[in-house]
Amino acid sequence: MNPFFSSKPVGNYATVLVLAVVHCASLAATTVQPQRDDEVVEVLPLVTRNRPVLSGPAKQAVPDAVAAATAVRKDIAQARQTGDTRYWGRAQSLLAPWWDRVDAPTDIAVLQATVQQGRHEFEAARKVLNAALARASSQTTGYAQGWLNLAALERLSGNYAQALAACMKVGQAGQTLYAQACQLETASLQGEHQAATQGLQKLTGQARDGGQRAWLSSLQAEALERWGRDALAAQAYQRSLTFEPDLYTAIAYSDLSLRTGRPKDALSALSTSPDTDAVLLRRAAAWRQLDDVRWRSTLTVLQQRTAELKRRGDDPTLHGRELALIALWLEDNPAGALALARQNLVLQREPVDWWVALQSAKQAKDD
Repeated sequence: MNPFFSSKPVGNYATVLVLAVVHCASLAATTVQPQRDDEVVEVLPLVTRNRPVLSGPAKQAVPDAVAAATAVRKDIAQARQTGDTRYWGRAQSLLAPWWDRVDAPTDIAVLQATVQQGRHEFEAARKVLNAALARASSQTTGYAQGWLNLAALERLSGNYAQALAACMKVGQAGQTLYAQACQLETASLQGEHQAATQGLQKLTGQARDGGQRAWLSSLQAEALERWGRDALAAQAYQRSLTFEPDLYTAIAYSDLSLRTGRPKDALSALSTSPDTDAVLLRRAAAWRQLDDVRWRSTLTVLQQRTAELKRRGDDPTLHGRELALIALWLEDNPAGALALARQNLVLQREPVDWWVALQSAKQAKDD
């Protein structure tokens, strides 16, 4: 969970964070053909329907960066917690007056990079962050968030020295707790599991609210899982979800449950989650482990959504991790999963990405 936006940084794994970019649950699996002009096809969430529409002179007004940033943060949070990719588009539309401008305020540039991260445009996000932070001071609004995002991007690529340098910049902005958590997460990825888990436990005791405690507990769970302490990791994930429900953490906990042969726990963790691709994939995997026939129809939905993705002209390789898992877990195609996993490693190299590649290679009998 991103501490500033109250949801997970894209670069963190249970990875998603994974955070993969996923379709809205309301997307139909088949083509909808309305029969009347007044037929309701879909009812959008309240936050969408209440968005004011600018008209007349208001369209010509000088945009208010502060108001735009507030609205963009709400859209980012909505995109992350619902998996509805339309909110990334809404956020971009609000940022349009400043998009790719070299004189954009730092916090606006950081929000642009966050949207790009959410869509897995990692190199573009890194370029925007580096440019914005190079001209900002430690007192600039968005400075700490920008360096925290950049650290996540560097971890995503396995650039740990650069990630640690970015974490130090977060501390220079006065965000000590976040800087320390950033450093500890990076240390865990470098194999310093015990120090990382102990440090994160200490920081959790210093947290000011449930959101911070949930975020730190989730980081601790991931560190414990990397360390091979699966039972303790499960407890930490459960604590995190108790402090504050979070889609990223629910998916991470379900992954651990699936890997350790506890499909019922995986389904329980996802019981209140929206039907994003990432969630449907894990539900299908759990149902398959339980010999529940619902996994087959869910696989069909996922395959149809992938086809929709291609028809829209989106780049499927941006979703390589999830596509590889579909091939591995549901399609019994480990060779295809390995090819997708190898492509994915060009884009992101978090522990889960290596795990998917190695599991695919093992099942494909590819030494």
